[in-house]
Amino acid sequence: MANAVFASKVTSAYDDLPEQRYHFPSTYLNQVKQAEGDLVIYYEPRRESSDLSSRGGRQCYFAVARVARVEPDPNRPGYFYAHMAEYLEFPSDVPFRAGHTYFEAGLQKEDGSTNKGRFGRSVRIISSHEFQTICRMGFADSGSKTEAEASFQFSESPPEYDTDRRTQITTRPFRDAAFTRVIQEAYNNTCAMTGLKIINGGGRCEIEAAHIKSVEDKGPDSPRNGIALSRTIHWMFDRHFLSISDTGEILIAKKYVPDPILRLLNPDRKVRLPRSKALQPHAIFLQY
Repeated sequence: MANAVFASKVTSAYDDLPEQRYHFPSTYLNQVKQAEGDLVIYYEPRRESSDLSSRGGRQCYFAVARVARVEPDPNRPGYFYAHMAEYLEFPSDVPFRAGHTYFEAGLQKEDGSTNKGRFGRSVRIISSHEFQTICRMGFADSGSKTEAEASFQFSESPPEYDTDRRTQITTRPFRDAAFTRVIQEAYNNTCAMTGLKIINGGGRCEIEAAHIKSVEDKGPDSPRNGIALSRTIHWMFDRHFLSISDTGEILIAKKYVPDPILRLLNPDRKVRLPRSKALQPHAIFLQY
């Protein structure tokens, strides 16, 4: 087994759904097979579409997942699927370099310039040290790091990412905390169904991160499977008294939703979503 980087973007020409599957040509089969059973990091190439503004077109590492198994694409000879599990988005996007230091050493030539040939490869095997460093940056409790702080973290020798640390990424408390931070930031601590934004004196917001497809039904910890809801609305959402249509309308089981709650909902009965498609609920989870 080995750690790897998988390049993926919302506008991919492949049949990708990063939370569930990674579609790739046979060119990368050997590298993907090396990573089978292990954790990989998703990397987002520079985006060209202006409506994907949450990452501002930056090149960044944005999530971690495990390669569960690799199978041929039954409908397209020469292509394969890596079936993914344990997807979890980083609360903090990680740039591909900090100052003059690259998080993947192989991306930098001896003269300090970018190795564009390797950068252009969609699947790249990385060292355990590189994997550790990117994950530590992505799951850091604080916000964005300065280049000096990032360079220091990269240059130091971190403790081994042993079995306990790797297992931590799969535990519910760790995943819930990371998922909540991603959703709260994406929705600016505001309930998508009511527009309420309540923050206490200590700076803690009332908003909760709701899964659209539940964890019990193997719903991923992805912003595309999540929405920010106030506590009462979250309770009703989980019990299917409130839901969301494919086109963003709030669906109401009127028998179970009292008038005081109806008066709280957005007047146009539409959910307020992030501008970025990368953070909006995906159709496959809304259909569920």
